[in-house]
Amino acid sequence: MCSNRVNFRPDHDIPDLSGQVIIVTGGNSGLGFETIKQLAKHNPAHIYLAARSSEKAERAIHDLRKLDGVTAPISHLPLDLSSFESIKDAVAKFHQSESRLDTLINNAGIMMVAEGLTEEGYEIQFGTNVMGHALLTKLLLPIIQQTAQINPEARVVTLSSASEAMAPSDIYKFNELKTTMSDRSTQARYCISKIGNAHYSAAMARHCTDVKFVCVHPGMVDTNLHVQSSGVFLRAFLYTAIYLFATPLDKGAHSQIWASVSPDAKSGEFYAPVGQPGKGSKRSRSEELSETLFHWIQEELRRHL
Repeated sequence: MCSNRVNFRPDHDIPDLSGQVIIVTGGNSGLGFETIKQLAKHNPAHIYLAARSSEKAERAIHDLRKLDGVTAPISHLPLDLSSFESIKDAVAKFHQSESRLDTLINNAGIMMVAEGLTEEGYEIQFGTNVMGHALLTKLLLPIIQQTAQINPEARVVTLSSASEAMAPSDIYKFNELKTTMSDRSTQARYCISKIGNAHYSAAMARHCTDVKFVCVHPGMVDTNLHVQSSGVFLRAFLYTAIYLFATPLDKGAHSQIWASVSPDAKSGEFYAPVGQPGKGSKRSRSEELSETLFHWIQEELRRHL
């Protein structure tokens, strides 16, 4: 165990969250569900479980409300990150109910799926994992900045992955990101999206200093993401790896929960489990790559707003 690893105990170390409003994308299962479960025990004013499927979201909310210590109001926020119109609708709906947002947790993601495109024509993994969260963050940023005036710990937490280190050497071929990227493997497409998460979070921290932007990778965790993976052999490999090496879900969520609540989490950092900075790849720390991606994404988003 690394000496600088934080010994994080959610029941003891999550502070009182009274008055705070939180959004967790992909909160109906896996790490998102566990994150909501732990945060909901500490008196937030409201948690929004953002997810595409109403049926799965309502089932998750029902299960959460039955758990000991979960007393916070939890509501479904309909959100499909592969559709900019869905993202805009979700933000409009949120503004109808709330005047503050303390924490946005960009947890949702897809992993090693078959070739495809988002509604706006981006490669499906990059479009969902990076572009979808980038637009969601951009549209919610004004209310987070407003909240930061009364809560200096207001923040955006984004999940990446240690897989970012395996992104191909020619990471960003920007014209390619608006195709199915059929000449790259699904693993390569996924890794590009994960280093994209790290780069974009770091750039946002530089360009928006009144809000914390924190990026984490949770380690290998026993979630259901691998179920979506394309290819019989790839899925079998992932099942085996997770069975042998994965961290249980309750502990696997500690990294993002810590990043969501700890005053020690620094804006612009990319943390390994739990609370360990400086563990990302050398390329994940490249300001040049980060800035190049940031400006490209800003231009892309402007075309859709």
